[in-house]
Amino acid sequence: MINVATYILNIETSTTNCSVALSKNGKTEVLKEDNDKNYSHAERLHVYIDEVLKKAGLKANDLDAVAVSKGPGSYTGLRIGVSAAKGLCFALDKPLVSVPTLEALAHKVQVEEGLIVSMLDARRMEVYSAVYNSKYEEVRQTQAQILDENAFSEALSQGKVYFVGNGVEKTKTIIQHPHAVFIEGELPSANQMAKIAFNKFQDKEVEDVAYFEPYYLKDFIALKSKK
Repeated sequence: MINVATYILNIETSTTNCSVALSKNGKTEVLKEDNDKNYSHAERLHVYIDEVLKKAGLKANDLDAVAVSKGPGSYTGLRIGVSAAKGLCFALDKPLVSVPTLEALAHKVQVEEGLIVSMLDARRMEVYSAVYNSKYEEVRQTQAQILDENAFSEALSQGKVYFVGNGVEKTKTIIQHPHAVFIEGELPSANQMAKIAFNKFQDKEVEDVAYFEPYYLKDFIALKSKK
């Protein structure tokens, strides 16, 4: 039996990190990313896609699928990433795979036991969060959650809890618990999407390109001018 390589282009734009990875059979071959606080994804994303393909020695038609981080996260960031992914899928007639942003983020934590809380900063004292076990199985679904001293108390009562993502900075000022481990400076990356996207592709878990929309979790609210 001939082993056929599966190439997937992974796109992650849910936060300030503009991240693109080319993966082969679930392993990242080429990664290009940059955390620009100014959200310049619109200018950089297609450049990164071209650079990653060129470095891998592939043409866009060589791809088997395109994977995109589906959210939650920045409204603008998610729209840019999803629009780019859908555009590629339409043009190339390739399947679209969506990867939950918080699930991929959880894969930045590798532990034998305990729980992992993936969290992204939302407005004010709110975070988008989900809870996973050490095998990356979801044990509490994604929620928009207001932080207080009792947040995640059930998880913390069970043992070590590893908090990861850009929601950690404000969480560590509120939660004081001996079981809490705060992993700072981590953002979602296309690197962690590779294995998840490959497994979904193998299981034929693909999206309807025409109708797929990012998972915003909350409706986008434009702030009114104070004038």
